[in-house]
Amino acid sequence: MAGLGSQSLARTTGPDTPDSLRIITINSVSVEGNYRTRTPIILREMAVLPGDSLPRNILEGSLEIDRRKIINTNLFITVEMLYFPSQQDSSAVDVRVVVKERLYMVVLPVFSLADRNFNEWWYDRNRDLKRTTYGLFMNYNNITGRADQLRLSAEFGFLPNYGISYTNPYIDKAKKTGISVGMSYATNKSLPFRTWNDKLDYFNSEQLNRERFYAFTQLSRRNKFYGLHLLDARWINVQLSDTFAHHSPNYLLDGQSSQRYFQLAYSFSYDRRDNRQYPLRGFRYGISAIKQGLLPGDDLNQASVFGWYNRYYALGKRWFFNSGLTVRASSPLRQPYAQTIGLGYKSNLVRGYELYVIDGQHFALWDNELKYRLFSFEKTISWIPIRQFSTIPVTAYLNSFADFGYVRNYYPELSNTKLGNRLLPGAGLGLDVVTFYNMVIRANYTVNGLGEGRFFFQIGRSL
Repeated sequence: MAGLGSQSLARTTGPDTPDSLRIITINSVSVEGNYRTRTPIILREMAVLPGDSLPRNILEGSLEIDRRKIINTNLFITVEMLYFPSQQDSSAVDVRVVVKERLYMVVLPVFSLADRNFNEWWYDRNRDLKRTTYGLFMNYNNITGRADQLRLSAEFGFLPNYGISYTNPYIDKAKKTGISVGMSYATNKSLPFRTWNDKLDYFNSEQLNRERFYAFTQLSRRNKFYGLHLLDARWINVQLSDTFAHHSPNYLLDGQSSQRYFQLAYSFSYDRRDNRQYPLRGFRYGISAIKQGLLPGDDLNQASVFGWYNRYYALGKRWFFNSGLTVRASSPLRQPYAQTIGLGYKSNLVRGYELYVIDGQHFALWDNELKYRLFSFEKTISWIPIRQFSTIPVTAYLNSFADFGYVRNYYPELSNTKLGNRLLPGAGLGLDVVTFYNMVIRANYTVNGLGEGRFFFQIGRSL
């Protein structure tokens, strides 16, 4: 079986013809291993198609780019791009795309922490098991073979939450337009009512203090391979208990106990990374604009703009480097506590400040990382009967990083912030382990601008 780098293609032209002048014609493209996924969904990601002619010296690179696009659909565990001299034409090749599909129907028990991250729960919440959420999560990918997805969740415990959503990325014949619809309902007895000294302060009670419901419709447009437009419209309804509203008048501003509004968001992203789950090469950039409150009777009138740019470099052999810039600006300056967002949530944090929340109206984050690949292998275990779990890839990286952040807070007295309105540096060393189904395990030791050194741990799955 020939594969990338096959020497047999040298016979398609004369021996003295330079690679750059050897023109290869694509006779056919076939797909194997797609038991559920429809072949046009895979071919939609490919630029190399039957009838194309291209120089011999760029064939392998072009097929590798197509392989990365197919793997980034998150439909397959592995993707191979193979080619063979065509039996019909000595100057042509046949391309075979061999895929191994993921397990599409997954029902998993949920056991997660209610806090922002594992480290806050471990260091600041005394590893309290009452602050956990449990339940069931169902993810049904590729229902019709068109990369559509149904998600259902029912979670109980510290943060009860129920949700349903359906996504179909290709509702038109051109496979450029998609739609998502869904809704979510969540309740809280205990919830943060303010940030004080750059830490979350919780209001604890045995009664129900917040209910939050939203329903959304999202349209997507993907004209080519890498650019994605999203238009998201949703209606949001937040209800507070009278006790909580009286105790925390700034939560929704002016002691309000309810907040109902329509929200419209538009985003554009351009993604040329080799692997979206753990990129090593390429770049991405994007911008998102959100308007909360569209009608005169809405209880919120706020706008924000969010932008990002990330670049990933392969430095040679096993070394890699990446750098990224993320910025956010919002208006007006006086905002409800529930809508005041700074650094410390999800991935928007300076490493070393995992235990802190720095609230503000605007922020900027610059992160940098140098990596060395320690090892990488893929093991197929024959005695595992489920083929979607029989192939286990494992890659480990040693990394060093340096991050810088800044949050502009126009009302520092409301949170008694010590970290707002100042440069926030953080640096450290770590180990990343990447395995199947987008699972990334991170262990870091960091030192922040306060001189605090700590060990931080994170395990997560990129969807």
